[in-house]
Amino acid sequence: MDALILSRIQFALNMSFHILFPTISIALCWVLLFFRHRWVKTREQSWLTAYRFWTKVFALTFALGVVSGITMSFQFGTNWPGYMERVGNIAGPLLGYEVLTAFFLEATFLGVMLFGHNRVSERVHLFATFMVAFGTTLSAFWILALNSWMQTPQGYWVDPQGIYHVASWIEVIFNPSFPYRFVHMVTASFLTVAFLLCGLSAWQVIKKTADEATPKVLKTGLILAAILIPIQIFVGDQHGLNTLHHQPEKIAAIEGIWHTEKGAPLLAFAWPNKDTQTNDYAIEIPKGASLILTHELNGELKGLNEFEVHPPVAPLFFGFRIMVAVGMLMLAASWFGVYQLRRTKGDVLKFPRYFLYGLASMTFAGWLATLAGWYVTEIGRQPWIVHGLIKLSEIVTHTPPANIAFTLTMYVVVYLALIISYVGVLKYMAEHPKKTEAEPTAESGEAIAIVANEAIDSTSGEQK
Repeated sequence: MDALILSRIQFALNMSFHILFPTISIALCWVLLFFRHRWVKTREQSWLTAYRFWTKVFALTFALGVVSGITMSFQFGTNWPGYMERVGNIAGPLLGYEVLTAFFLEATFLGVMLFGHNRVSERVHLFATFMVAFGTTLSAFWILALNSWMQTPQGYWVDPQGIYHVASWIEVIFNPSFPYRFVHMVTASFLTVAFLLCGLSAWQVIKKTADEATPKVLKTGLILAAILIPIQIFVGDQHGLNTLHHQPEKIAAIEGIWHTEKGAPLLAFAWPNKDTQTNDYAIEIPKGASLILTHELNGELKGLNEFEVHPPVAPLFFGFRIMVAVGMLMLAASWFGVYQLRRTKGDVLKFPRYFLYGLASMTFAGWLATLAGWYVTEIGRQPWIVHGLIKLSEIVTHTPPANIAFTLTMYVVVYLALIISYVGVLKYMAEHPKKTEAEPTAESGEAIAIVANEAIDSTSGEQK
């Protein structure tokens, strides 16, 4: 494989690993704010127990997100040097704004949030939690503004050397796809956290390690998911209509529309055949795609034949359907869970065993849906790095492919070890909540690391 393919694989791997953690940390901190607020208002110990437990999950997640984010920024220089040369005047300040506003905000208040219980007043501690939550969301704001600009660029001008400059920061930041992508991603983060709450809580009930906080956490996750999934479906629909307007070739690939047609069917399943430019084994809803995307039964949708270059069909076609399928499964699980809450009057210990196992198996369902969605977004921009303006082949490194292959292998090994350890730590924490119940202190800040080491040792022992 050449340097372009290897660099794309390496960056995709890095992005896939990194996005897992902000997807949790963005929303989890707002959930922690809710837990903390309930404790301040009610003085029920269960809310404080929930806050302490999930603060440790947040700390671990936040740390891995920061580390993986740093390696991503390095790859702009090592694998894609032409990127900053061409659009550094736009990308550089946006990344800098994230550091100067969001990251510094998080760094300032994170210590108070993690170690300030019983050291500062309740109001100060609650405020610190709010500022960390605001900081994580602000971080997503800047990153998604840049990513959205790469999808729907505007507010720029180009000098004779092909260097891009800012004409209007308002237009750059609030580009056509940004509002939809930002809301879609933040909602996805809340749904990911909702099922993380449900999954770990269900596992605690199964393993008989549930404490007084477990029912409240499980109830919070189920209600959050049940409310947000219908909203996410609406937001996703609006995002799709925006994409149809600005990136019609992406929609054509998602829907498997090879040739422009009126009354295009909605393909529930098919096997896209790029050689014959047809869809084999198609299961379709007549005129469904036209109805959804144009709101007319006989609305016209452009086919891939209309475009000189377009993204590969199969990854987008299947990635989108995986995202939708997981979303529908999450909707069914959350609504059934709300029904169970009403049936048992909130007693999660009376939930059917099969449902608890189902929730536990869906602990990371949000990750799967988010990854599938991001693959659709990023692969759908190919072969462009900035849609319609700069191709990936124009900015790729001249580093020998063997060197990239070596670093790619190292990334795979390290990231695989980290993700296994992360999941192992969460499993251990759910099964041994008493060992992680004590509030970390400034003098014993290694508490999370100790828990992690015990969890990894436990996981290694099970594998042996």
